[in-house]
Amino acid sequence: MSCHESKALHHAYLDGELDLAHSLEIERHIDDCDSCARAYDELRSLQAAIRNDALRFQPPRGFEKLVRATVRDESGSGRQLFRWRWLIASCSLGAVVFIVLGLVLFTRTSADDLVASEIVGSHVRSLMANHLTDVASTDQHTVKPWFDGKLDFSPPVKDLTQQGSPLIGGRLDYISNRPVAALIYQRRKHFINVFIWPAATASDTKMTAQTRQGYNLIHWTSSGMTYWTVSDVNLAELQQFARELTQ
Repeated sequence: MSCHESKALHHAYLDGELDLAHSLEIERHIDDCDSCARAYDELRSLQAAIRNDALRFQPPRGFEKLVRATVRDESGSGRQLFRWRWLIASCSLGAVVFIVLGLVLFTRTSADDLVASEIVGSHVRSLMANHLTDVASTDQHTVKPWFDGKLDFSPPVKDLTQQGSPLIGGRLDYISNRPVAALIYQRRKHFINVFIWPAATASDTKMTAQTRQGYNLIHWTSSGMTYWTVSDVNLAELQQFARELTQ
């Protein structure tokens, strides 16, 4: 399957409209093609953003009553004209407020939503495509130097073997339109992906958690670095892991 054929079927695959054979063919192609994988992740993120409840319009209280009263046949054209003008003005003002609030909320939430979708997609692909690590090592002094010359920053690397989450390696990844470091840890039979890149601001932020497609994600910034960690381990364990990672 070519990239052109794959991308042409992304919409149908995302909506579950393809038969099993074509679905498997799409999945194999996405696993092998970074360009098509990114295109599919962007499409999935767009779908999630469109379904965001924050973009739904909630009419003001009493709006239905006002509409019914306005369209009712009343005596006095002047009064009716005033009502129509008031209704139009109210609707226009409401539409403007809705659009402004929608844009603010969409800009604020969709950025994190898009990154979270990329994080989950990369985590899943690393497990499916047998590309969990570029450098396989439990030694942090082997993994950290491996990134030298491959990134424009030096990611902090910590071994958490004594805490029950040994380091097993690292790899290069591409998140939020930039190359990032991905560190891989193992907790019992579960893999944890930790994505690291320089933060936009120097101030630290608290950890925020969310669940997406059955995976737990935690996001925070610390010491000038942005951290995203994702795994199917339970949320309490992942939060403990995140605290240990930045202690």
